[in-house]
Amino acid sequence: MTHGGLVRAAAGLIAVAMALYHVWAIATGVPEAMLFRGTHLLFAMTLVFLWYRSDGVADARAPAWWDYALLALSAVAILYLFVNYSYVVNRIYYVDDLRTADIVLGTLLTVLVLEGTRRVIGLALPITAVVFLAWALAISQVEPERLLDQLYMTTEGIFGPTLGVSATFVMVFVLFGSFMERTGTGQLFMDFALALTGHTAGGPGKVAVVSSSLFGTISGSAVANVMVDGPITIPLMKRSGFKPHFAAAVESVASTGGQIMPPIMGAAAFVMAEFLQVSYVQVTLWALIPAFLYYVACFAAVHFEAKRQGLVGLPRADLPRLGRVFRERGHLFIPILVILGGMYSGYSAPYCALAGTAACFPVAALRANTRGVVTMRNVVEALIDGARNALSVALACACAGIVIGSITLTGLGIVFTQFVIALAQNSLFLALVLTALAGIVLGMGMPTTPAYIVMTSLLVPAVAKLGAPIPAAHMFAFYFAILSAITPPVALAVYAAASLAKADLWASGWAAMRVGVAGFLVPFAFVYQPAILMIGDWQQTVMATVSATIGVTILAGGLHGYLLRRLALWEQGWLIVAAFLMVDPGVVTDLVGYAMAAGGLAYQYATRMRKAPAWN
Repeated sequence: MTHGGLVRAAAGLIAVAMALYHVWAIATGVPEAMLFRGTHLLFAMTLVFLWYRSDGVADARAPAWWDYALLALSAVAILYLFVNYSYVVNRIYYVDDLRTADIVLGTLLTVLVLEGTRRVIGLALPITAVVFLAWALAISQVEPERLLDQLYMTTEGIFGPTLGVSATFVMVFVLFGSFMERTGTGQLFMDFALALTGHTAGGPGKVAVVSSSLFGTISGSAVANVMVDGPITIPLMKRSGFKPHFAAAVESVASTGGQIMPPIMGAAAFVMAEFLQVSYVQVTLWALIPAFLYYVACFAAVHFEAKRQGLVGLPRADLPRLGRVFRERGHLFIPILVILGGMYSGYSAPYCALAGTAACFPVAALRANTRGVVTMRNVVEALIDGARNALSVALACACAGIVIGSITLTGLGIVFTQFVIALAQNSLFLALVLTALAGIVLGMGMPTTPAYIVMTSLLVPAVAKLGAPIPAAHMFAFYFAILSAITPPVALAVYAAASLAKADLWASGWAAMRVGVAGFLVPFAFVYQPAILMIGDWQQTVMATVSATIGVTILAGGLHGYLLRRLALWEQGWLIVAAFLMVDPGVVTDLVGYAMAAGGLAYQYATRMRKAPAWN
């Protein structure tokens, strides 16, 4: 075998070992924090330096000598803690002096985590971490030894709670996604969406909305969702008459929403549960209605755009039958039901994900048409895919630990909270706007999880201090860390979809903001009306949900120039104002919004035969 072939084989074996280690840990009980998180990071660092070259590209080339050197140094730095575990846990942090080996290896691991993160997700997060380290050393004048103590010798830095979330929650859910993908669940989602909505007006666009929301259960990445779903849905949308930039917009918005879609959300949702010390089930309950509103608005945007352009659905004869889809592949939904049933019965989320993962291949073996995927090779490749897909989150969480450790040690979080409150002039709305802008900017350069973590450390306390309920403040930050994927000028999900659609990036970006407008409005709504998060009595929740649902639907119609018929510009403006009033919580604004919407609908009904000017 060649050098590259041997490395690929070795990396595959290590990836399988990583996956099986986490399966063992979840099944038998998670080891002590430093040991479990350290082992998780050791696996991740090893695979990063084997799979990712110094230019950040993962390819089949054999590693260079310096890759092996970096791998060896990272292993030594982590194994040192294991070998000297008794010393590490029994010393008095910040009081006992560090040994020379502690200083050298702590510095090495910090640098290597920054380098590993750069290789996997780019420069933005490592640069952010370096800025906070510089702040701690140069501005706050923290002693270097004390900073290294925090980052390397405790569970408050690199081995902090964020890495714990990656090891405990993210790894097993990513593994579940890999097993689902290998058993053909992606085809089930696509066929299900086609059978359900393919025949309606703008059917291919609605297929993209439904299938991409379902793909969120097997991928926590907006870009990954686009690249899996988009090659099928975007050509379908273009062939049915949608313009390329709109097809790209629909796919990017629908794929981005996968991270906020229960029951299995993006990795940041698990971090939120850890920060708030609540169950993951509670986070999914908070997220349920906002996710529903997001997809209602997206679905309505596709429908109204299709009606405005006079587009029809796909011929029924070309579509799979819903009954046949369920007969042939419906059993592949069972692993998802296993997870849901387990979580709502009170079992821990990681244990339920493990049960769902274990069910995937046995369930696929139930029917002859899916039994062909049940091979040992496919199982091994699913384990390897799970480990590979977890690397970006593992390194991002370790690097985010450097940021959080620096913030905690310097008290920067308190200073920043005071700054935001002063800048917002004690206005909750201005603080929310600042937080939203910060989330979009942070999300431009880093994945959702570290962007959310940084916002939680710096901005969420200010929003909460100005009166926002703490769960709503965290959900607000979570949403805007995600929405950067569809917000120009740096909108990664839009870039991916536009490349598939061969569409203009800016046109696709602005169209995505119109399609996904609910994502930008609903977070403000649930801060002011927590009933949308199912916080409070059920009557308030029902009223707020009905009002917001009608509001986002009317808003989609206003933005896309069609409701009962094509709309004139003044009618669009009228409906947009009505929609904002209905989304804005409050009895008076709701009533005024209802009245305006009813008046607008009545006028359109009375004049529905008149043709309004075309709008593009």
